[in-house]
Amino acid sequence: EQHGAEARMLPIARDNQASLEAAFKLCAGADLIVTIGGASVGDHDLVAQVASDLGLERAFYKVAMRPGKPLMAGKINGVPMIGLPGNPVSSMVCGHIFLLPAIRTMLGFNPEPQPRLTATLAQDMPANGPREHYMRARVENGVITPFGRQDSALLTVLSKANALLIRPVDAAGAQKGDTVQFISLG
Repeated sequence: EQHGAEARMLPIARDNQASLEAAFKLCAGADLIVTIGGASVGDHDLVAQVASDLGLERAFYKVAMRPGKPLMAGKINGVPMIGLPGNPVSSMVCGHIFLLPAIRTMLGFNPEPQPRLTATLAQDMPANGPREHYMRARVENGVITPFGRQDSALLTVLSKANALLIRPVDAAGAQKGDTVQFISLG
């Protein structure tokens, strides 16, 4: 809502087809459908299947980023849908990267993603792997310090972060003093 959208909170759907179908019916009249959880491939991750049964035209499923790989998007009966991961940190990161630009576009604002800012790296970092990594970090006085533990289950790290340090796919190691990109969480 702080970005101009009017949210309609629906009841939590259970991990079964009937409950999910009922939840999707409650979305009637929405301009955008956002789900949280159930988008992966576990036995109880039924959102993608139920949405497909209801006519989802999937635009994509899974992205090469961490946290947040099990993300999906598409349209159900012409209404855009974004299926965020169930992990809270993954959901928040995907919300900043995908959901906020979608909302801004729908409201007629600049469709650009959140601006990538720059800061000086406070410490050396190892090379990155095959997925873009959005690391929880803290920026103070133009210097960015990533938190040592980046496990997406660590909500305390998220609560202390004011930035997401962006590590590109297959990036070489970075040195203290290098200029790096980040997205502000403030």
